[in-house]
Amino acid sequence: MKPDMFRKPVAILVGLGYPAEIRSVMDAYRHLVEWPVSTRDTSHSIALNACGAALRGEIEAETARGLFAAFAEKHDLLAPTIDPIAALRSRPDRDPHIR
Repeated sequence: MKPDMFRKPVAILVGLGYPAEIRSVMDAYRHLVEWPVSTRDTSHSIALNACGAALRGEIEAETARGLFAAFAEKHDLLAPTIDPIAALRSRPDRDPHIR
């Protein structure tokens, strides 16, 4: 595994609620660089600095992941986690008991 890869991706919503997985420090860094300047705040700055430090090998990728995830949570970007079995069961067209 590459040193900048996250052990577990951070699932966020981009665009019009489209889910995306941020799998590495570089992915997180790119997302943060593209974040609108007018809405940047302290959490953005901390996450961006952490990603830069991780890319330079100064801190662990998982530390940068945690700070990126905190930024994403603060800005309501985290994608909701869905239990695939429960989601399938909740679809009427998939329930054998509903006709």
